[in-house]
Amino acid sequence: MGVYLRPQELDQALDALGAGGLSIVAGGTDFYPPRVGQPLDDDVLDISAIKGLRAIEDRGDHWRMGALATWTDLATADLPPCFDGLKLAAREVGGVQIQNAGTLCGNICNASPAADGAPNLLALDAALVLASTKGERTVALGQFITGNRATVRRSDEMVVAITVPKPAPGARSAFLKLGARRYQIISIVMVALVIESDAGRVAGARVAVGACAPVALRLGDLEAALVGAPPHEALGEVADASHLSGVLEPIDDLRGTADYRLDAALTLIRRGLSALGAER
Repeated sequence: MGVYLRPQELDQALDALGAGGLSIVAGGTDFYPPRVGQPLDDDVLDISAIKGLRAIEDRGDHWRMGALATWTDLATADLPPCFDGLKLAAREVGGVQIQNAGTLCGNICNASPAADGAPNLLALDAALVLASTKGERTVALGQFITGNRATVRRSDEMVVAITVPKPAPGARSAFLKLGARRYQIISIVMVALVIESDAGRVAGARVAVGACAPVALRLGDLEAALVGAPPHEALGEVADASHLSGVLEPIDDLRGTADYRLDAALTLIRRGLSALGAER
Protein backbone atom coordinates (compact mmCIF):
# COMPACT_ATOMS: atom_id res chain seq x y z
CA MET A 1 0.00 0.00 0.00
CA GLY A 2 1.43 3.35 -1.06
CA VAL A 3 1.64 6.56 0.93
CA TYR A 4 -1.11 9.10 0.14
CA LEU A 5 -0.49 12.77 0.96
CA ARG A 6 -2.95 15.64 0.39
CA PRO A 7 -1.37 18.91 1.50
CA GLN A 8 -3.27 22.19 1.59
CA GLU A 9 -0.29 24.48 1.20
CA LEU A 10 2.24 24.67 -1.62
CA ASP A 11 5.20 24.72 0.77
CA GLN A 12 4.06 21.43 2.29
CA ALA A 13 3.84 19.85 -1.16
CA LEU A 14 7.30 21.04 -2.18
CA ASP A 15 8.82 19.77 1.07
CA ALA A 16 7.27 16.35 0.39
CA LEU A 17 8.57 16.32 -3.18
CA GLY A 18 12.04 17.11 -1.92
CA ALA A 19 12.06 13.76 -0.15
CA GLY A 20 11.57 12.03 -3.51
CA GLY A 21 9.57 9.09 -4.81
CA LEU A 22 6.14 10.74 -5.12
CA SER A 23 3.73 10.72 -8.06
CA ILE A 24 1.89 14.05 -8.38
CA VAL A 25 -1.86 13.80 -8.92
CA ALA A 26 -4.37 16.62 -9.48
CA GLY A 27 -7.53 15.47 -11.28
CA GLY A 28 -6.15 11.95 -11.66
CA THR A 29 -7.88 11.39 -15.01
CA ASP A 30 -4.69 10.02 -16.56
CA PHE A 31 -3.22 8.50 -13.41
CA TYR A 32 -5.96 6.22 -12.09
CA PRO A 33 -7.59 4.57 -15.18
CA PRO A 34 -4.55 2.35 -16.02
CA ARG A 35 -4.52 1.18 -12.39
CA VAL A 36 -8.16 0.05 -12.18
CA GLY A 37 -8.33 -3.38 -10.52
CA GLN A 38 -4.76 -3.18 -9.28
CA PRO A 39 -3.38 -2.35 -5.83
CA LEU A 40 -2.31 1.30 -5.61
CA ASP A 41 1.31 0.88 -4.59
CA ASP A 42 2.45 4.34 -5.71
CA ASP A 43 3.39 7.00 -3.19
CA VAL A 44 0.92 9.73 -4.20
CA LEU A 45 1.02 13.49 -3.65
CA ASP A 46 -2.53 14.75 -4.28
CA ILE A 47 -2.25 18.50 -4.87
CA SER A 48 -5.97 19.10 -5.45
CA ALA A 49 -6.46 20.77 -2.05
CA ILE A 50 -3.64 23.31 -2.37
CA LYS A 51 -5.01 26.83 -2.11
CA GLY A 52 -4.49 29.41 -4.82
CA LEU A 53 -3.55 27.13 -7.71
CA ARG A 54 -6.83 27.15 -9.64
CA ALA A 55 -7.10 30.75 -10.81
CA ILE A 56 -6.94 31.89 -14.44
CA GLU A 57 -5.63 35.43 -14.24
CA ASP A 58 -4.76 38.44 -16.38
CA ARG A 59 -1.28 39.46 -15.20
CA GLY A 60 -0.90 42.51 -17.45
CA ASP A 61 1.55 41.33 -20.09
CA HIS A 62 0.54 37.66 -19.83
CA TRP A 63 -2.16 35.24 -18.75
CA ARG A 64 -1.49 32.78 -15.94
CA MET A 65 -3.39 29.50 -15.52
CA GLY A 66 -2.86 27.76 -12.19
CA ALA A 67 -1.92 24.10 -11.99
CA LEU A 68 -5.39 23.14 -10.73
CA ALA A 69 -7.37 24.98 -13.42
CA THR A 70 -9.62 22.39 -15.03
CA TRP A 71 -10.74 22.09 -18.62
CA THR A 72 -14.17 23.35 -17.55
CA ASP A 73 -12.57 26.37 -15.85
CA LEU A 74 -10.78 27.14 -19.09
CA ALA A 75 -13.84 26.65 -21.31
CA THR A 76 -15.92 29.03 -19.19
CA ALA A 77 -13.26 31.67 -18.51
CA ASP A 78 -13.52 35.16 -19.97
CA LEU A 79 -10.56 35.07 -22.32
CA PRO A 80 -9.70 36.88 -25.59
CA PRO A 81 -10.12 35.29 -29.06
CA CYS A 82 -6.54 34.02 -29.12
CA PHE A 83 -7.72 31.36 -26.64
CA ASP A 84 -10.65 30.18 -28.78
CA GLY A 85 -8.67 27.22 -30.12
CA LEU A 86 -7.67 26.11 -26.63
CA LYS A 87 -11.29 26.43 -25.52
CA LEU A 88 -12.37 24.19 -28.39
CA ALA A 89 -9.86 21.59 -27.19
CA ALA A 90 -11.24 21.92 -23.66
CA ARG A 91 -14.70 20.95 -24.90
CA GLU A 92 -13.37 17.84 -26.63
CA VAL A 93 -11.24 16.36 -23.84
CA GLY A 94 -13.21 13.27 -22.82
CA GLY A 95 -16.70 13.78 -21.38
CA VAL A 96 -17.99 16.40 -18.97
CA GLN A 97 -16.77 14.44 -15.94
CA ILE A 98 -13.22 14.43 -17.33
CA GLN A 99 -13.44 18.13 -18.15
CA ASN A 100 -14.61 18.92 -14.62
CA ALA A 101 -11.78 16.97 -12.95
CA GLY A 102 -8.89 16.95 -15.41
CA THR A 103 -6.41 19.84 -15.40
CA LEU A 104 -4.67 21.56 -18.26
CA CYS A 105 -1.31 21.29 -16.47
CA GLY A 106 -1.86 17.57 -15.90
CA ASN A 107 -2.53 17.07 -19.60
CA ILE A 108 0.80 18.69 -20.42
CA CYS A 109 2.77 16.92 -17.68
CA ASN A 110 1.42 13.56 -18.84
CA ALA A 111 3.21 14.36 -22.11
CA SER A 112 1.22 12.14 -24.44
CA PRO A 113 1.93 12.78 -28.15
CA ALA A 114 -1.85 13.16 -28.51
CA ALA A 115 -2.32 15.61 -25.59
CA ASP A 116 -5.10 17.96 -26.69
CA GLY A 117 -3.67 20.98 -24.90
CA ALA A 118 -0.15 20.82 -26.32
CA PRO A 119 -0.62 22.13 -29.91
CA ASN A 120 -2.74 25.08 -28.76
CA LEU A 121 -0.37 26.09 -25.98
CA LEU A 122 2.59 25.68 -28.30
CA ALA A 123 0.93 28.02 -30.81
CA LEU A 124 0.33 30.47 -27.96
CA ASP A 125 4.05 30.49 -27.00
CA ALA A 126 3.15 29.13 -23.56
CA ALA A 127 5.65 28.40 -20.81
CA LEU A 128 5.45 26.36 -17.60
CA VAL A 129 6.39 27.61 -14.15
CA LEU A 130 8.07 24.90 -12.07
CA ALA A 131 8.59 25.24 -8.32
CA SER A 132 10.73 23.39 -5.79
CA THR A 133 12.21 24.14 -2.40
CA LYS A 134 15.12 25.70 -4.31
CA GLY A 135 12.92 28.26 -6.05
CA GLU A 136 11.08 28.67 -9.36
CA ARG A 137 12.09 28.39 -12.98
CA THR A 138 10.16 28.97 -16.22
CA VAL A 139 10.50 26.61 -19.18
CA ALA A 140 9.01 27.17 -22.64
CA LEU A 141 6.56 24.43 -23.58
CA GLY A 142 8.68 23.59 -26.62
CA GLN A 143 11.53 22.64 -24.28
CA PHE A 144 9.41 21.14 -21.50
CA ILE A 145 8.12 18.04 -23.30
CA THR A 146 11.07 16.04 -24.62
CA GLY A 147 9.38 12.88 -25.88
CA ASN A 148 6.56 10.41 -25.37
CA ARG A 149 5.64 10.72 -21.64
CA ALA A 150 8.93 12.55 -20.99
CA THR A 151 9.52 16.06 -19.65
CA VAL A 152 12.33 18.08 -18.08
CA ARG A 153 10.52 18.26 -14.73
CA ARG A 154 12.77 17.09 -11.91
CA SER A 155 11.42 14.74 -9.25
CA ASP A 156 11.57 17.52 -6.64
CA GLU A 157 9.63 19.97 -8.84
CA MET A 158 5.98 20.66 -9.47
CA VAL A 159 4.39 22.63 -12.28
CA VAL A 160 2.45 25.42 -10.56
CA ALA A 161 1.20 27.38 -13.58
CA ILE A 162 1.12 27.84 -17.32
CA THR A 163 1.80 31.34 -18.66
CA VAL A 164 0.80 32.72 -22.04
CA PRO A 165 2.21 36.05 -23.29
CA LYS A 166 -0.39 38.42 -24.69
CA PRO A 167 -0.29 38.45 -28.50
CA ALA A 168 -1.06 41.46 -30.66
CA PRO A 169 -4.61 42.80 -30.32
CA GLY A 170 -7.01 40.97 -32.62
CA ALA A 171 -5.06 37.71 -32.71
CA ARG A 172 -7.38 34.80 -33.41
CA SER A 173 -6.98 31.06 -33.06
CA ALA A 174 -8.43 27.79 -34.28
CA PHE A 175 -8.17 24.13 -33.28
CA LEU A 176 -9.05 21.12 -35.41
CA LYS A 177 -8.95 17.53 -34.22
CA LEU A 178 -9.35 14.40 -36.30
CA GLY A 179 -10.51 11.22 -34.59
CA ALA A 180 -12.51 8.11 -35.33
CA ARG A 181 -15.55 9.78 -33.75
CA ARG A 182 -16.51 13.26 -32.58
CA TYR A 183 -15.84 13.02 -28.83
CA GLN A 184 -13.89 10.96 -26.26
CA ILE A 185 -11.32 9.71 -28.74
CA ILE A 186 -7.54 9.75 -28.92
CA SER A 187 -6.54 12.13 -31.69
CA ILE A 188 -5.26 10.93 -35.03
CA VAL A 189 -4.08 14.45 -35.94
CA MET A 190 -4.51 17.85 -34.28
CA VAL A 191 -3.76 21.31 -35.64
CA ALA A 192 -3.71 24.60 -33.75
CA LEU A 193 -3.27 28.02 -35.35
CA VAL A 194 -2.87 31.56 -34.05
CA ILE A 195 -3.04 34.30 -36.68
CA GLU A 196 -2.36 38.02 -36.28
CA SER A 197 -3.45 40.39 -39.05
CA ASP A 198 -2.50 43.95 -39.91
CA ALA A 199 -3.63 46.14 -42.81
CA GLY A 200 -5.07 43.23 -44.74
CA ARG A 201 -2.02 41.00 -44.39
CA VAL A 202 -0.89 38.21 -42.07
CA ALA A 203 1.36 39.92 -39.53
CA GLY A 204 2.13 36.83 -37.48
CA ALA A 205 1.37 33.14 -37.74
CA ARG A 206 1.88 30.22 -35.39
CA VAL A 207 0.97 26.72 -36.54
CA ALA A 208 1.39 23.62 -34.39
CA VAL A 209 0.59 19.98 -35.12
CA GLY A 210 -0.02 17.22 -32.57
CA ALA A 211 -0.16 13.41 -32.77
CA CYS A 212 2.25 13.44 -35.71
CA ALA A 213 5.50 13.10 -33.75
CA PRO A 214 6.59 12.15 -30.23
CA VAL A 215 5.88 15.79 -29.27
CA ALA A 216 3.68 18.53 -30.70
CA LEU A 217 5.67 20.62 -33.18
CA ARG A 218 5.57 24.11 -34.67
CA LEU A 219 5.89 24.51 -38.44
CA GLY A 220 8.38 27.37 -38.55
CA ASP A 221 8.89 27.42 -42.32
CA LEU A 222 5.16 27.61 -42.95
CA GLU A 223 4.74 30.33 -40.33
CA ALA A 224 7.43 32.40 -42.02
CA ALA A 225 5.86 31.86 -45.45
CA LEU A 226 2.46 33.04 -44.23
CA VAL A 227 3.74 36.33 -42.80
CA GLY A 228 3.10 39.22 -45.17
CA ALA A 229 0.73 37.29 -47.39
CA PRO A 230 -2.66 38.84 -48.17
CA PRO A 231 -5.41 36.71 -46.66
CA HIS A 232 -6.58 35.37 -50.02
CA GLU A 233 -3.06 34.11 -50.79
CA ALA A 234 -2.37 32.44 -47.45
CA LEU A 235 -4.04 29.17 -48.40
CA GLY A 236 -1.68 28.88 -51.35
CA GLU A 237 1.22 28.43 -48.94
CA VAL A 238 -0.21 25.05 -47.86
CA ALA A 239 -0.93 23.67 -51.30
CA ASP A 240 1.37 20.71 -50.71
CA ALA A 241 3.16 18.92 -47.88
CA SER A 242 6.56 20.57 -48.42
CA HIS A 243 6.28 22.51 -45.13
CA LEU A 244 5.45 19.29 -43.26
CA SER A 245 8.00 16.86 -44.60
CA GLY A 246 11.20 16.68 -42.60
CA VAL A 247 9.46 18.23 -39.56
CA LEU A 248 6.69 15.84 -38.62
CA GLU A 249 7.37 12.20 -37.75
CA PRO A 250 4.01 10.42 -37.96
CA ILE A 251 3.75 6.69 -37.30
CA ASP A 252 1.60 3.86 -38.59
CA ASP A 253 -0.79 2.54 -35.95
CA LEU A 254 -4.36 1.32 -35.53
CA ARG A 255 -5.75 4.84 -35.95
CA GLY A 256 -4.02 5.67 -39.22
CA THR A 257 -0.95 5.38 -41.40
CA ALA A 258 1.88 7.90 -41.49
CA ASP A 259 0.91 9.03 -45.00
CA TYR A 260 -2.70 9.48 -43.93
CA ARG A 261 -1.63 11.61 -40.97
CA LEU A 262 0.50 13.88 -43.17
CA ASP A 263 -2.34 14.35 -45.64
CA ALA A 264 -4.81 14.95 -42.81
CA ALA A 265 -2.52 17.51 -41.16
CA LEU A 266 -2.29 19.43 -44.43
CA THR A 267 -6.06 19.39 -44.82
CA LEU A 268 -6.65 20.54 -41.24
CA ILE A 269 -4.19 23.42 -41.63
CA ARG A 270 -6.04 24.61 -44.72
CA ARG A 271 -9.37 24.31 -42.92
CA GLY A 272 -8.00 26.22 -39.97
CA LEU A 273 -6.75 29.06 -42.13
CA SER A 274 -10.08 29.14 -43.91
CA ALA A 275 -11.93 29.29 -40.60
CA LEU A 276 -9.79 32.26 -39.57
CA GLY A 277 -10.67 34.11 -42.75
CA ALA A 278 -7.56 33.43 -44.78
CA GLU A 279 -9.66 32.58 -47.83
CA ARG A 280 -11.22 36.03 -48.03
